[in-house]
Amino acid sequence: MKKLFLCLIVSILSYTVSAQKVIPRAEIPKMTFVMQLNVTVGPAYSIGDTPLGRRQIIPITGGTFDGPFLRGTVLSGGADYQLLSADGKRTELEAVYSIRTDDGVYIHVRNRGIMVDGKDESGGGSSFYFKAAPRFEAPADSEYAWLNNAIFVCSPSFGLKNGITLDVWKVE
Repeated sequence: MKKLFLCLIVSILSYTVSAQKVIPRAEIPKMTFVMQLNVTVGPAYSIGDTPLGRRQIIPITGGTFDGPFLRGTVLSGGADYQLLSADGKRTELEAVYSIRTDDGVYIHVRNRGIMVDGKDESGGGSSFYFKAAPRFEAPADSEYAWLNNAIFVCSPSFGLKNGITLDVWKVE
């Protein structure tokens, strides 16, 4: 009986020690530049305050995209649906639109992200954050089908008149 009890204690202790084993971290993901989107927009309009926040919609009127793997046109008819927090410091973004490659392939895009203004009440602070993660729906039988099977991230720049520029990377 003492041997059985001793074996049980040793088993529990060895399990506890092995459960505390440190697992090495995964490698930092690499990124590959895919394209730069230059998206033109129309005047924003507001739905007003909703139970979820202030809803604002910005129509997408067109644009272009260019990169090492694809290039083409941003089609008009999409929109960026924005939801502003009550304090106006955080905005959830969801842009839904389509693009057409130079060789005539249509691709649906749904780009979700957040924008945060880190200024305090006195206007101090300079932390501004704006990142998004576009998802692409390309025809499964096209040369762009690889867009369906990866994670992408994008960062904006604001030099385009009546629009926005988004640099898009594939997470490897």
